[in-house]
This record gives sequence, C-alpha cells and structure tokens, in this order.
Amino acid sequence: MDKVQRKPVQICETVLRDAHQSLFATRMTTEEMLPIIDKMDKIGYRSVECWGGATFDSCLRFLHEDPWERLRLLKKGFKNTKLQMLFRGQNILGYNHYADDVVEYFVQKSVANGIDIIRIFDCLNDIRNLQTAVRACKKEGAEAQIALSYTLGDAYTLEYWAEIAKHIEEMGADSICIKDMAGLLTPYAAYDLVTALKKSTKLPIDIHTHYTSGVASMTLLKAIEAGADIIDTAISPLALGTSQPATEVMVQTLKGTDGDTGLDIEKLTEVANYFTPIREKYIANGLLSPKLLGVNINTLRYQVPGGMLSNLLKQLTEAHKENLLQDVLEEVARVRKDFGEPPLVTPSSQIVGTQAVMNVLTHERYKMVPKESKKLVMGEFGQSVKPVDPEVQKKIIGDAEPITCRPADLIEPQLPKYEQEIGPWKQQDEDVLSYALFPQVALDFFKWRQAQKTGMDITKADTKAKAYPV
Repeated sequence: MDKVQRKPVQICETVLRDAHQSLFATRMTTEEMLPIIDKMDKIGYRSVECWGGATFDSCLRFLHEDPWERLRLLKKGFKNTKLQMLFRGQNILGYNHYADDVVEYFVQKSVANGIDIIRIFDCLNDIRNLQTAVRACKKEGAEAQIALSYTLGDAYTLEYWAEIAKHIEEMGADSICIKDMAGLLTPYAAYDLVTALKKSTKLPIDIHTHYTSGVASMTLLKAIEAGADIIDTAISPLALGTSQPATEVMVQTLKGTDGDTGLDIEKLTEVANYFTPIREKYIANGLLSPKLLGVNINTLRYQVPGGMLSNLLKQLTEAHKENLLQDVLEEVARVRKDFGEPPLVTPSSQIVGTQAVMNVLTHERYKMVPKESKKLVMGEFGQSVKPVDPEVQKKIIGDAEPITCRPADLIEPQLPKYEQEIGPWKQQDEDVLSYALFPQVALDFFKWRQAQKTGMDITKADTKAKAYPV
C-alpha cells in the first residue's frame, strides 16, 4: 500500500440508514434495530449513520413510527458511538427549499435529540444552500460534514473539486465527504480526486460510494492509498448491490497496514449474524429484490444511478414503451447537459429523468414540461455548475428572469405558519417539524397516533394512514 496513509482508517457504519434505504426502501423498524445496538456500540466505529435521508419520511408514512422517538432510543443505546444523519441542505429531508428558520430549528432539534454529526449536501453542489445548515450545526456544537455530490461532466474537473473544497473549509465545515450516490467513482479516479483534495484542504476526507457498478471496494482502497481518512461501509448482510461495500471486507483488507482500522472481526461477525435473518425477512416479503444485489454495468455506461434507471424503466413500462429505454438513456444525457450538468441525485435525478421520458414519448423535446423542470431552470433549486442552454431556457420559462440569489433569501419565515396549522395535533415541539416537511403524511401519522392512544377505531380517526407492510 502507498505510504500516504499514516493513521488508522475510520469507519462510518451505514446499516441503520443508507444500507436499508438502498436495498429495501428504508423499511427496517426501530424494533429491529434496538437489540443489536449494545454490540454495535462496542465495535469502535467512528460513527453510525442512523437517521436522515429517507428514514424520516419512511417512519411516518410506512412504519407508523415517530422518527424523533427512534432517534432518542438510538441515542440511549449508543453511549460510546457518534450518531450521524444525512441532511439535504436547504431542503432538510424534503424535496423543496425551506425558510432559514425551519432549517435552523430542525438542526437544533436533531442535535438535542441525539445527532452528533450532520452530513449536509446540495443536489447542485451550490454551497449557498449549505450555509444556514452549517452555521446552525456549529452553533449547536455538532460536527458539520459537507458532502459533495460526485458526478461526471466537462465542468467537474479536479480543479473544480479542489476549489469547492477550499470554500467548504472557509465555511467552517469539520470534514468533507465525497458522496458518490451513483457508484460512478472508479478506483484510479478516486485516487486522483483524493490526492487533489488533500492538496487543497486540511479537512478529513470521507468517501461514500455504492456498489451498484461493482467497483466500490476497489474505489475505497485506492482512495485510502491517496490519504482518505474515513470510509462508509455496511455490515455484510446489508452490503453490496445498491448498498455500500462490506465493513468486514474492508477491515480485513486494511489489517496489518498503516490504515488498519483496529476493529475486531469477531465482534463484527456477531453484528453480521444478527442482520442475516433480517435480510432474509425482507427478501421473503419482496421488499429486497435479489436483482438489487448484482452489478449493473449500465451505471457506468450511462452515468445513471441504479435507482434512477429502475424509475425510468417503470415510467416506460406504465406507458407500454419499454422498447424506448435506450432512447431515454441517451436523452437523459442531453437533458442533463441542457440543464447545466447537475449531479443526478434527489431531486435533480427525478427531474432530468422525467423530462427525458416526456421528450421521447412526445417525439418533441420540451413539448411537455413538468413544473419541477421549470423550477430547476428558474433557479429555484440554486445555481447549476454550467449555465442552462439559452434556447431550452427560453422554451421552458419564456422571458421570465431566472433567480440568481440564494433561493432561500426569497422565502419568508415559515415556522409561525406551521405552528398555527398543526393546531391541537402537536404533542411535542418536534411535531411541527414533521408537519413542516411532510404535512399530509405527518397529519395522518398524528391522527393514527391519537387513535392508538385513545383506543379509537382507526377507520373513524379521519386519517388516510394505512397498515403498510413492513
């Protein structure tokens, strides 16, 4: 191994968040998590990613769980290990921008309920959309890790990544994460990227990737050789496929090197043994498709994340046009270029993908334009790394002037409105935040919660909440 790495590599374990989000739609319950926490707490992980991302929505929508109570229970069990969450910048955990007062309050309550590290990212890598969250995080005494959404394209040179890393350090971040949500980061590209980042910043570098394209373990190893400090992995039963590389594999690979993690493989095996029957349960009930555990080389061919590829195929199947997948994949590349080469991550991946499908199905580019495409072109999500194509912009928004300021500067404070709207359903301060992010879903959950408490028949509780399979 190259001698750049001179200290133990730290592990962020993703099994309680991104692993089950990537493999079976974030359906693991708190009840399934709690029995193994004591053993996980003794492993020596740098952190356990257990909250944020899609877990919040999934708790309320599908599991009839209060995500805030899940966090409190996890914090009670993890006495020695830092808890980490994923935070979508000004979008928080939702899909639209929120006012600064909502962002600040959400950060405050997240830390108060147990979060130690907040990983903050923006779908366009517009760092203006990260400022409020980073400031709030530092104010609350938590670690602010800024994640850069990794992607490919003319604009995304090593100089681009090095320059943005400098700005992140100036913002006051404590560490940087390369967030390779699509599994596009190949081993030697990772080596070059980490080398460039190490020259431009003194911040610790974390590498987060997915196994979708089959190269992730090699990518982590080359990143470590270049000096990466932290890697994200998942315990083996919930690793590989669309999830992360396996924790045990990386621990054994680094054993006896300068990057030796120091983690005990026997203790890790106990954790793996616990999650094996949970994995089998989700395969049996159909939520974990064996197809997700294989390698999808189309990820590298078309630079389209595995989840986005599945979504495109689903849209075409519903239109009985599965034979047009190749045309749509080629159109995705064109639309992405028209829209300023945004990284394909939530929500930009859905916007670009849907627009590409519409362009192909209507046989005319931008004849039909969803409101989300208009928002993106208007600058409501922030600034893309390259300008939107002028002709496409004219076709989509006409003579309207795109937003050039930080989008949240145009949003009035929202907390007072949400406090008023939630009314009698509020049982804890955090409920207003659940409502702010997912109004109808949260309201359904509150009504279901009240029905449970009073013994009322759920069908008479004026709620759309249903008993979803878990």
